[in-house]
Amino acid sequence: MQIADARRFDWSGVDTVLLDMDGTLLDLRFDNFFWQEFVPRRYGELKGIGLERAVEELVPRFAARRGTLEWYCLDHWSRELGMDIAKLKEEVDQYIEFLPDVPEFLVAMRSAGKRLVLVTNAHRDTLAVKIRRTGLSSFFDAMFTSHEIGRPKEDPAFWEALRQCESFSPERTVLVDDSLPVLRSAHSYGIARLVAIRRPDSSRPPVPVEAFHAVDALPDLGRPDRPEEEDGPDGG
Repeated sequence: MQIADARRFDWSGVDTVLLDMDGTLLDLRFDNFFWQEFVPRRYGELKGIGLERAVEELVPRFAARRGTLEWYCLDHWSRELGMDIAKLKEEVDQYIEFLPDVPEFLVAMRSAGKRLVLVTNAHRDTLAVKIRRTGLSSFFDAMFTSHEIGRPKEDPAFWEALRQCESFSPERTVLVDDSLPVLRSAHSYGIARLVAIRRPDSSRPPVPVEAFHAVDALPDLGRPDRPEEEDGPDGG
């Protein structure tokens, strides 16, 4: 397994860059606030219970679905909690932000001729909200959600199913993600280069990563050299 650390990453053997969204491109601070504070508060108001009691009810329900498609499905949680989760996200979408220097990094990747592919477990409605807020789609050659693929990224079969939609060579591909289970899944499939993000939430300190060497943020990988321009027909 080839992984990256804080030293300059060797981009020369990479054609395709698979990038996670939340915690890799976008600040996980929004998602942590939304699910750990905002949703419990609104749920408590709906049920006529205090915030502490709401958290006690929701935490085990969330934990029971973690790592499954239902965990990431807004339709599922809207039914389960009796609230329009997508609408709630729109109410606080002003807190959705890129992590520092990520747009510049993405522009550099495209300028260097790398194919950029977003691979996210986020529900399609969540993706739509975040695209409207950030213009994220303008940076990518392709974007895929686990709901389109039919499996979460934690399932090694996700990557084979993705490859049926997006042709990539595993040995010339890098995946960057803040989820260790997802990185282990990709490793099991055979993606050669894996990078873990240590600081997905800008409001919290870096998280320890034991299974992988990692970088605090995506731009720490450095930028690839731009491809040399070929001479024109006149050789000038």
